[in-house]
Amino acid sequence: MNRNLVKALQVAWEMPEFRTGVRHVVDLDEVAGLLATLTVPDHDHEVERSLLRLLRSALDTVQIREAVLLLLERDEVRRPLVAAAVEPLADRPGQAAAIASAAEDPTVRREVRAVLASAKVRELIWQAIENQVSDNRIGLIRRAAVLVVWHPRVRRLVWALRRHGVLRELRRRR
Repeated sequence: MNRNLVKALQVAWEMPEFRTGVRHVVDLDEVAGLLATLTVPDHDHEVERSLLRLLRSALDTVQIREAVLLLLERDEVRRPLVAAAVEPLADRPGQAAAIASAAEDPTVRREVRAVLASAKVRELIWQAIENQVSDNRIGLIRRAAVLVVWHPRVRRLVWALRRHGVLRELRRRR
């Protein structure tokens, strides 16, 4: 497991407000089992779907969503998480730098919070994720378009990500 991710999770777990937020609504044994299975190189894709279902359930629970968003405001948690997220992008340094820059921007974090507050937007995001997992490119594009066209907070988030070069770097070929 990525050491930056482990460090961030340890810092998060030390925070009483995080533990309080997740204690009553998450089966930590289930999470540990899913994470352990994901570390196996040839894991079943059903495990990924289980983890996505668990993540969806967590984001739909106000206490967990608020606990996670609170963590992202803390430098000692956010920075190792971002480092863990961009580590696989070593061959794409521009994309890694753009994502790291966006994560440090309080405006981006504020827009993420606002976007995730809407149940309708979360549902569309999950539909887009399910389309991606199923390799349904047309469905993914359709959901993304609906999000950007019909939801002003999503548009503001996209604009904030664009300022950091995230969109440009995602379009760039390897």
